[in-house]
Amino acid sequence: MARFATPGVYIKEKNAFGYSVVQTPTAIPCFIGYTDKASRGRDSLLNKPTRVTSMKEYVNLFGGAPKTTFTVKAKGDNDYELKVDKNTQYNTYNSIRLFYANGGGTCYVISVGDYNSPVNPKDLNNPETGGGLTALLTEQEPSMVVVPDATLLDKGSCYGLYQEVLRHCGADTKSRFAILDVFDGHKERTFDENDIVNQFRMGVGNNFLAFGAGYYPNLITTVYNSYDFTYKNVSNVADFCKILIREAEVRFLDGASLTKPSAPPKPEGAPTEEDKKKPTPPPAPAATAGLDERMVKKFESVRDEIEKMKDPKADTVVVDQNLRALSPIYRSALDKMKDELNVMSPSGAIAGVYALVDNNIGVHKAPANVSVSAVVGPCIGITGEAQEDLNLPISGKAVNAIRGFMGKGTLIWGARTLDGNSQDWRYINVRRTMIMIEQSVKYAVENYVFEPNTQQTWIKVKATIDNFLTNLWRDGALVGPSPSSAFNVSLGLGVTMTPVDILDGIMRVSVKVAISRPAEFIEITFEQKMQEAGSNEGLV
Repeated sequence: MARFATPGVYIKEKNAFGYSVVQTPTAIPCFIGYTDKASRGRDSLLNKPTRVTSMKEYVNLFGGAPKTTFTVKAKGDNDYELKVDKNTQYNTYNSIRLFYANGGGTCYVISVGDYNSPVNPKDLNNPETGGGLTALLTEQEPSMVVVPDATLLDKGSCYGLYQEVLRHCGADTKSRFAILDVFDGHKERTFDENDIVNQFRMGVGNNFLAFGAGYYPNLITTVYNSYDFTYKNVSNVADFCKILIREAEVRFLDGASLTKPSAPPKPEGAPTEEDKKKPTPPPAPAATAGLDERMVKKFESVRDEIEKMKDPKADTVVVDQNLRALSPIYRSALDKMKDELNVMSPSGAIAGVYALVDNNIGVHKAPANVSVSAVVGPCIGITGEAQEDLNLPISGKAVNAIRGFMGKGTLIWGARTLDGNSQDWRYINVRRTMIMIEQSVKYAVENYVFEPNTQQTWIKVKATIDNFLTNLWRDGALVGPSPSSAFNVSLGLGVTMTPVDILDGIMRVSVKVAISRPAEFIEITFEQKMQEAGSNEGLV
C-alpha cells in the first residue's frame, strides 16, 4: 500500500477486468526438408525455423523447384523407358505449393540442406546438432508437422523418422499434430505381408498415435506442365540423341540407317574443341541410294537439330521449341516427365485443407468431406468396400482415404487419427481441439503464477476459463444445450486442492469439456406405413 506523507489528492487505478484467454493458432504447419537455398541476405537460415506467409516469400528465402533429371533408355525403334534419378528428387517445394493451393496461409520452414545434399534421416532430425525436427523445439507457434522428403528415404528410415515425429508431437511438446504420408503411396494394395498400408501401420509403432494421421493414396496433381521440362532434364543426353535420331530414321527413311563414311583414324586423346565444332559429315552415297532426296534432307535437318542437344552453348529455349515441333518422342518424353513428377504425396495438400477448414469454420470441424485443389484425382481408385480396412482395422491404426467422386471431385474421405480404437482420441478434430484448448488455457493461466493461492485468485482463474469456453460453446466447438452442460471448471480448497497442496504452492484446476464429434456414419431408416383415410375419403 502506498505511504501517504504529503497532503494532497492521490489517484489509484484499479483493474476492473481479469485476463482473457487468447486462442492459440491451429493452422500453422512446419515443413522440414531440403530447399534450393536457405538465406536471408547474408544470414543463413539452415536449420532455423523460419516463418513464411506466402509462396513468394518462400521463393525469396528458400529458392525454387529442384531440377529433377531422368535417365532415358531405348526399347526398340519407337519406344523408350524413362526413369527418374532419385538423387535429384526433392518434395518440400512442391508440398508447399500444394499447401498454398489448398488454402494455406502462414507456415514455418526448416531447411536441412540444399539440392546437392542427398536425403539423409540425420539431416531431417539430428538431436546431436539440434538440426531438423529438433530445431522446432524452440518455436511455440507451429501446430502441425509435415516432413515431405521422408518418403524419399528407404522404408525403414522413413518409418523411424515418423516415430520420432510422433514422439515430438505427443511427448516433447504435446501441442502438435503430425500429417504422415504412406511410403510408396502410389502403389496398389496387395493385402499380404508386403502390403504398403500394413507396413505403414507396423512402421509407425504404437506410441503417441493420437497425435498423428496417415493419408493414402498419393495424388495426381497439376503442379507441373510439360513446358517445365526440356532436354536439360535428361542426364544421358547422348543416349537420348540416339533414340531421337533413330525415331527420325523410321519416320523419314522407313527405318533405314544412314551410315557415315569411314574417317581416318584420329590421334589418341580427347577430341579438341575444333573437332566438336566440325559439322556432321554427309551420309555416304550408298546409304542414300533408293531414298527420296527430299526425305533425306528433312532427316538431315532434324538430325542436326537433335545433335544440338549435346552443345552446351546452344540456346536451350530455341532447341527445345524446335524439337517439340520436330520429334513426337521428344514431346512424349517431356509429357512423361510431367506425369511422373505430378504424382505427389498428399501431406502438403492435407495441411492446406486443415488450414482452410480451421480459418473458415474452426478447428472443431473435421477436415474431411472437403475437396482437394490443384489435383486431377488420387492415383489409385478406392471403393467403399476397399476403404473398410483403411478406416476400421483391428489394430485401430486408421489410414484416411482420399477418393474421387463423380461430380464432386477429389475428397478427403476420412477423419481419424492413428489411434482409432480410442473413444477419446479417435477423431482428428477432437485431438486438435483439445490441443488448442489446453495450450490456450495454459498461456492464459500463466499470468496467475505466483499470485496468492486464495479464493480471490481462484475466482479470477475460473472466470477467465469460463469466458473462453463459453465462446467456444457459442462457436459450436463444445456441445450442450447450455454452457453448464458443455463444460465445467472446478478449483478450490476441498474441491480440487487439499491444504497440503496449498502449502506446497500447488493450484489445481479441473476442466471438463464436451467436444463435438463428427457424424462419421449416418443411418437413415425408411419404413412403409399403411394408408390412412382422409376427411373426404370414403364418402358417397
